[in-house]
Amino acid sequence: MSDAGRVRVEPSSKRVRVMLGGEVIADTTAPLLVWEVPYYPTYYFPPGDVRTEFLSPTGEVKRSPSRGDATQYAVSVGDSIGAAYAFHDSKIPECVDHYVFVWRTMDQWFEEDEEVFVHARDPYTRLDILPSSRRVRVEIDGVTVADSINGSFLHETGLPTRYYLPKSDVRMDLLTPTDRVTACPYKGTARYWSATVNGATYEDIVWGYDEPFPESERIGGLVSFYNEKIDIYLDEVLQERPRTKFS
Repeated sequence: MSDAGRVRVEPSSKRVRVMLGGEVIADTTAPLLVWEVPYYPTYYFPPGDVRTEFLSPTGEVKRSPSRGDATQYAVSVGDSIGAAYAFHDSKIPECVDHYVFVWRTMDQWFEEDEEVFVHARDPYTRLDILPSSRRVRVEIDGVTVADSINGSFLHETGLPTRYYLPKSDVRMDLLTPTDRVTACPYKGTARYWSATVNGATYEDIVWGYDEPFPESERIGGLVSFYNEKIDIYLDEVLQERPRTKFS
């Protein structure tokens, strides 16, 4: 493991594949996990495990103060176009000549034979979903919007506890479905609701996973609230609003 230039680099033994236009573009059993951002790692592929015949330089350079200058590539398979880059003269020795594929531009990603979504999974992120009979009461502008003793508490590394509650314990009459959809590599695809209380609308403040991934199935069909933005009472004790990127 390296912390060169304050960028964390760690080898992995997982087989990782990336596909575009029906072709396997890269297939490795020796990826590097590089934390380009603090929240999750990025896969770096050794050059010998990349089908470089599908890559062509764009002439553009991606600059990073901590990693150096990266050559940008177009990834072309028939009518499918993706993007990649490589630090051929990286400030981090382990990363020299490794290729990085821009996640959203590729069709499919696999760890071993399991498809992975959104971004690479962090080996240090853990999810514990625990049923609890502790009373959870949610208030918005002084109005109780949810009150339950049948919640599931989701503890996720780096995030505040999320309280997932049965819809039967939630004032669904105050909620309106929205078009917002987000995805999580650990939980699946979430849909959202806005809450209207005392004439004010709180946009996309409630979410739930109808069909979560198997490891998160305990929260299937339940809903949760942004405790950064509303008041949550746990056993009638008001919880401090956490400060996160969602605040």
